[in-house]
Amino acid sequence: MIFQVGDKVIYPNHGLGIVQRIEEKTILGTTCGFYHLRIVANDTMVLVPVANVDGVGLRRAISDEEVDRLFGLLGDGKIDNHQNWKGRFKDNSDKMRSGSIYDVADVLKSLTFLAKSKSLSFREKRMLDRAKFLIISEVSEVMRETVQSIEGRVDTALERCFTTKARVAARATKVAMKSVTVKSVVVKTVPSAPAARRAVRAS
Repeated sequence: MIFQVGDKVIYPNHGLGIVQRIEEKTILGTTCGFYHLRIVANDTMVLVPVANVDGVGLRRAISDEEVDRLFGLLGDGKIDNHQNWKGRFKDNSDKMRSGSIYDVADVLKSLTFLAKSKSLSFREKRMLDRAKFLIISEVSEVMRETVQSIEGRVDTALERCFTTKARVAARATKVAMKSVTVKSVVVKTVPSAPAARRAVRAS
């Protein structure tokens, strides 16, 4: 992927950056191209080798259409729920490094949902805050809306997600209970083979 000066790009785990300039540097006899990125959140400069763009997951900011898809994902009621802390932390860390805003949205949903039922560890709390910041800052820039406005939309989408999940779970429980009831009735109304033979002899 090739970027031009002025492009808005996303640097995984750093957030939104703007390409300030592109230059070549010679290091240990090897000449390489570098993107100079200004990270908007803290106004720092980061150098990314042009040849390593795919490796670090550098990408363009999402489009307006992708924002709609993002909010649909945030509110769809589907949440990854790893019980094992190590497995959960590894999966979430991999998603945070992927550069995909949709992976970051998965992390935001799962950790926000988990935080409703238990206290998160320090590292998971920090990851949750980071995921929310990365989503809000990118969408705010794309939609040209305030951070507060986008944060409200994100919170609303998450609440919709949890409500949908609860509704689906309640429906599944109701269906399971009906199934158990039907099986119980069938067991009670079908006589055993010996009982059936005694009934025939008695008649």
